[in-house]
Amino acid sequence: MLNRRTFSTALVAGVATSMLAGSAKAQAQTSPKLRPEVRPRVRNVVLVHGAYADGSCWSEVVGLLQQAGFNATVVQHPLTTLEAGVEATRRAIALQDGPTILVGHSFAGMIVSEAGADPKVSSLVYVAARAPDAGEDYTALAKTFAPPPASAGLVWSAGYGKLSEEAFLRDFAGGIPREKARILYAVQGPISDQLFSRKTTQAAWRSKPSWYAVSTEDRTINPDLERFMAKRMNAKTIEVKASHLSLISHPREITQLISEAAGQLS
Repeated sequence: MLNRRTFSTALVAGVATSMLAGSAKAQAQTSPKLRPEVRPRVRNVVLVHGAYADGSCWSEVVGLLQQAGFNATVVQHPLTTLEAGVEATRRAIALQDGPTILVGHSFAGMIVSEAGADPKVSSLVYVAARAPDAGEDYTALAKTFAPPPASAGLVWSAGYGKLSEEAFLRDFAGGIPREKARILYAVQGPISDQLFSRKTTQAAWRSKPSWYAVSTEDRTINPDLERFMAKRMNAKTIEVKASHLSLISHPREITQLISEAAGQLS
């Protein structure tokens, strides 16, 4: 029979063991699965948002990256011109203390392709993103595929455009709970009528290792166009059953792809 002191000691030990097991289980559920013996070759990640959004769209991914030990920086760019977005991204890259992974969603794929030539950038990750070649007319390329439904919902006023609420909720943020999608709609960034008119002068994916996440349910960029661009750049590609905003609806898959680009995942 256990005396009171022995029983208390055993009880405390049991509770501590249970708490540690519960903590480990919770961490496993919230963090990307990383091999413990592998340290990241790259710890800096710069993330760039696309059109009709701002940097907050990366919040879910940033949280997971931070839990996995990455230094994550989100670029806030003005959605006015390609050059302005590239400049803002280069400023963010310059502040990094070493090799950096550059990640772009949607339109920001063009920013990543241009700014990714920076020597600090070790690899590129595209999330349902544009990836034209240097000097290529992306609009002309996109027209060789069936037009995505979201483009019909773009409303222009005084030189700036926004997606209508219907187009945003149905075609841009499909699959996201309506309450959350309406918040995203409220903070969408209006785009300048000059934003889509420029061409990239560089295609960093031709010289840097690249990864690509195709959104199979995308109604903003044709998924077949995404597959074409990913194949052309010889990117390590995954397909996510998601709308254009896979970084919000499937942050774990996007985080795992970034982790792989950093050398943390097998």
